[in-house]
Amino acid sequence: MLEGGLIPLIFMVAVAIVVLSIFFSFVPVMLWISALASGVHIGIITLVAMRLRRVIPSRIVNPLIKARKAGLELDTNQLESHYLAGGNVDRVVDALVAAQRADIPLGFERAAAIDLAGRDVLEAVQMSVNPKVIETPIVAAMAKDGIELRTKAKVTVRANIDRLVGGAGEETVIARVGEGIVSTIGSSNSHKDVLENPDLISKTVLNKGLDAGTAFEILSIDIADVDVGKNIGAQLQTDQAEADKRIAQAKAEERRAMAVAQEQEMKARVQEMKAKVVEAEAQVPLALAEALTSGKMGVMDYYNMQNIAADTQMRQSFGNPGDKNKNTPPSGQE
Repeated sequence: MLEGGLIPLIFMVAVAIVVLSIFFSFVPVMLWISALASGVHIGIITLVAMRLRRVIPSRIVNPLIKARKAGLELDTNQLESHYLAGGNVDRVVDALVAAQRADIPLGFERAAAIDLAGRDVLEAVQMSVNPKVIETPIVAAMAKDGIELRTKAKVTVRANIDRLVGGAGEETVIARVGEGIVSTIGSSNSHKDVLENPDLISKTVLNKGLDAGTAFEILSIDIADVDVGKNIGAQLQTDQAEADKRIAQAKAEERRAMAVAQEQEMKARVQEMKAKVVEAEAQVPLALAEALTSGKMGVMDYYNMQNIAADTQMRQSFGNPGDKNKNTPPSGQE
């Protein structure tokens, strides 16, 4: 009989253990006790309802305990709604505690909006207390005298809580500072003025209000380094002179080619005229023969014409001694 009564008892104990395990896993009793011990009054039914809404109770209760201990008046509905929206409840509560300690006006709704916007609200609060230094890359600019200056600046910024939602980031600040440096150096008459007064850049850039529309407030702009680069003005003038030279050479070559073409054309025309003269001279014997045959020209007339031609050739030889020597036979051949 003892064995028959022991088996049901063991079964009941096992069932009780299973039921208690399921109960304690679904109902966070220890978390409820911890909240009561910390002075946070939250009902056990509320914790069960969080389970039903697929909210992890520890993600709500632990930040709530932290907020109450810091003196913040928050309730579970605010934290739970932010959790369901996809926010980081613990980080928002840490930011609120840090803002309260630093005497920075920051409400839960604004902190939650900043967190949901994708920005680290805790880092923003810390940056408001401890400003951040942003170092710009090397910015190259040219003064009016053509000398290049290479500048590096350090920008001290502080987070602006009111403009964190919708405000531009660090990249915009760096781009605006670089643009201001280029504009300031470009308006300087000489690079020596910038080297003598580097603070001229920081003062001019700082007065332009470059932090408008950004999530930061620029506290100071310090010029870390200024180096002299190339003589861009002289290089540009050299390049322009070389380009002008090449253009002039191209135009001269064009004129030379046109002159050569025109010369060749004139030579061709001279040859054409000579051919026409040769053609005309070839017609002379034919005309003489026709004149003799038809009786329009006598034999004496032909001889007289030959004498006149010989006399003309002799007179030409007297006028050109070189030609005479050419026509004189060498000695021993007369």
